[in-house]
Amino acid sequence: MPSDISTFTTPSEKRPPAPVPVDWAAVEDWLGLRLPADYKQLADRHGPLDFGEYVWIHVPCGQQDRFDYGAWLRETHREARIAARDLPEAERPALHPEPGGLLAWGCTRGTDVLFWDTSVSADPDEWTVVVRHSGAIPGSGLQPWHRYDLTLTGYLRLTVRDSWELPTPPGPLLGPLPGTAARTAFLPEAGPWTPPEPVPPRLTAAERRVALETGTGTAALRLLSPPPARPYLGDGSWEELWAELGTRLPGEYVRLMDEYGAGIWGGWLHFSTPLRTGERRFRTHAESTANAYRELRAAHPEWYPLAAWPEPGGFLSFAGTVDGDRLGWLTEGADPDAWPLIVWPRHADQGPPLAGGLVGTLLDWQRGKLRTPGFAVLDQDDDPVEFAGFEPWDDSAYW
Repeated sequence: MPSDISTFTTPSEKRPPAPVPVDWAAVEDWLGLRLPADYKQLADRHGPLDFGEYVWIHVPCGQQDRFDYGAWLRETHREARIAARDLPEAERPALHPEPGGLLAWGCTRGTDVLFWDTSVSADPDEWTVVVRHSGAIPGSGLQPWHRYDLTLTGYLRLTVRDSWELPTPPGPLLGPLPGTAARTAFLPEAGPWTPPEPVPPRLTAAERRVALETGTGTAALRLLSPPPARPYLGDGSWEELWAELGTRLPGEYVRLMDEYGAGIWGGWLHFSTPLRTGERRFRTHAESTANAYRELRAAHPEWYPLAAWPEPGGFLSFAGTVDGDRLGWLTEGADPDAWPLIVWPRHADQGPPLAGGLVGTLLDWQRGKLRTPGFAVLDQDDDPVEFAGFEPWDDSAYW
């Protein structure tokens, strides 16, 4: 097989490939592995690549708010590790940084992920390709985790095979794909990537135990997700908000917001800015959610059983997730401190109110102990401290 993709590809005229400088010594030191020579040659000559109008070959590079090589590897390997649990235990592949683990180098428009099997040899030039196929059809011969006796360039070569060529690997391949090579469209300004410096543990062993096991309430929550120095709540006051809503809000919520302000927890759960005035104020978001719920309830009352604020006992939303779930209260009774907390899940049936209060719910969720429809869960191998955190917002935030 050829060792250079230039022998079987044509550069795109609209988005010609363009290299990005790579400090291979630094990258390989960060990975703890040497990388295949054909991959380094591909990166040095072509940069991040849209191959065959279907495969994205990711190289060590970065573009602000678009792509970070290290973050992509970490998240790709985490998702693959979780997906591999569907396999019988004896068939589950190890994922880098485990010794001999699969190491990702690309993905496809069909959400397949392409890896090297680093266990096959101490020589990276002999690493073969493993593809996690997202759409393996029973009877096609394609396995969900398909192993090919081909190195990177050999695999790419056979994806652009002519119809008369007989592929040599076991099982079907992607393609045939057009033999095109283009700069990845979403990385037009990709630049050099610098491996992150080692980060010391954020918490001591004693602090971790308090944060994850023995601590309670806001004190434990502060360890997992330190509050900002200057929380942002908006330019109004609680009294003005209560007058507009016609009710107080639970004291636990008010105390939490006074300490943290508006922002996003764990990169996933966002709290609306409570005291902002103007168009994007708290009431605007609460009414929008309530109106949407009523419309859905009118069409499918069996799936949407809640009353919606300001109906008596109605669901009043104050937070949401990046997946479209909403967190709020059932405004039952005259005492807001007794209102049940509940999740309106976007992709699941409506569940009952949550058993605990707001701070306890946040703490259980960030510890990975909350299991309820509409709340993302940690994987069993995730470190809760790594995923916990609070990012404050300012007035530029929509919510």
